[in-house]
Amino acid sequence: MVSENQLADLCDDNGFLNDPRNWSDDIAQAFAAQDGIVLTDAHWEVLSLLRDYFTAFGDSPANRALVNFTKQQIGPEKGNSLYLMGLFPGSPARVGSRIAGLPKPKNCL
Repeated sequence: MVSENQLADLCDDNGFLNDPRNWSDDIAQAFAAQDGIVLTDAHWEVLSLLRDYFTAFGDSPANRALVNFTKQQIGPEKGNSLYLMGLFPGSPARVGSRIAGLPKPKNCL
């Protein structure tokens, strides 16, 4: 498991990884724990989609882009705001991107 100090050393001032290449399952679990989230298969599925989006487009998605990408990749039952908010409360794009080891989406405060 990654300690809080190790995690802090890898992050920028907003709590996102400085380098997405440093991401690992342990880091994802540490970020999730900070947000009070226990990662399930459903979370890992969306985290994988977030990383695929980043690979394809070179950036983290905004919420609307995440919903649309999820809908395209795995269907409308999961590609909707309510489903994603249930997994990543607050801002699925921001919270999910952080846990997925990606940069903060540009439109997020």
